[in-house]
Amino acid sequence: MDRRSFLLGTSTLVLSQLLIGCNGNNQTSLKVQLLRGSIPAQVVEQFQKVLQRNVQLKFAPVEQIQDLFKQLQSWQQQPKTSDQQGWSRFIPFRQDPKTPVADLVTLGDYWLKAAIEQKLIQPLEQSQLKQWSALDEKWKNLVTRNEQGNPDSQGQIWAAPYRWGSTVIVYNRNKFRELGWTPKDWGDLWRDEVRSRISLLNQPREVIGLVLKKLGKSYNTENLDQLPDLEKELRTLNQQVKFYGSSTYLEPLITGDTWLAVGWSEDVVPVLARYPQLAVVIPQSGTAIWADLWVRPAGIGKDTLFYQWIDFCWQTAIAKQIAILTKSNSPISTNIVASEIQEALKNLLLNNREVFDKSEFLLPLSPSATKQYESLFGKIKQA
Repeated sequence: MDRRSFLLGTSTLVLSQLLIGCNGNNQTSLKVQLLRGSIPAQVVEQFQKVLQRNVQLKFAPVEQIQDLFKQLQSWQQQPKTSDQQGWSRFIPFRQDPKTPVADLVTLGDYWLKAAIEQKLIQPLEQSQLKQWSALDEKWKNLVTRNEQGNPDSQGQIWAAPYRWGSTVIVYNRNKFRELGWTPKDWGDLWRDEVRSRISLLNQPREVIGLVLKKLGKSYNTENLDQLPDLEKELRTLNQQVKFYGSSTYLEPLITGDTWLAVGWSEDVVPVLARYPQLAVVIPQSGTAIWADLWVRPAGIGKDTLFYQWIDFCWQTAIAKQIAILTKSNSPISTNIVASEIQEALKNLLLNNREVFDKSEFLLPLSPSATKQYESLFGKIKQA
């Protein structure tokens, strides 16, 4: 699953590429490849100021999490055999100097299992994570996994979350003002007034998941065959949908072809300021949560500077800056007040603890369950 950026504009708060420190062959450095827009440049500059030694910081932004995952894969590829190399066997194998191995990389939680299974990353040491105790158990459970990449309380810590968002309902407030009501929960997607007026993500886990949530079940339900009402509910919902898409699902809403869309908060946030007719709500019965994580590529040495960066991101004041400036949420309790954020973002960033507790990460499913989700979703869409 690839979370996509949509209609992103330029901003002085977005880190395009930041290199801090003097060049020197023996100079300590911290190289980070991160999702573009997920860390403000001001935060990196503040980190440089608190370091007790002369360190070169290099933060290189990448457009998509999928590209970051592919980069992790490329770093672990083995050199070709002499037969595969042909004439190139006379040239020593080496990494492309344009893409050096980073000390830390952004990865989405959905990609964590594959990264562990493929041995692309290495675990972190809890003793080095000074702010670990400040994290809610929900975050600890997300990143504590076994060697197969599945959540396991006896496993190791494989990542450090630094911001998060959720699947939300975004709607045209003008259209719903005429209807005399506004969406509050998943069940509103089944109302007659919005028939053929909905855009949904083209993702089995997201669509089937929201139906499961409506039925009082978990996004991570394994055996769908045990839910006799599920297919009927999905068929009814499908009749409400005008458009499925995971990258352009907001465009029909903006043009007025649909009145309501279900999407990822990081896609929705950039368009709220441009289109004041749009409003957003987090479903009251809970929703799917996504997280951006710091991971450590496999094969990197034991330098601990990257732990300082992780803990810096977890300091309350810094976590608050990251949340406000990137218009996301923080895994650290930051006590953001209403006056500190735009009106349009209050429903996203002023978290309701009750709703958060009902919300879930999309955790790994068994291969058989994954096939069930994909098969049922395809069957419903064909109908």
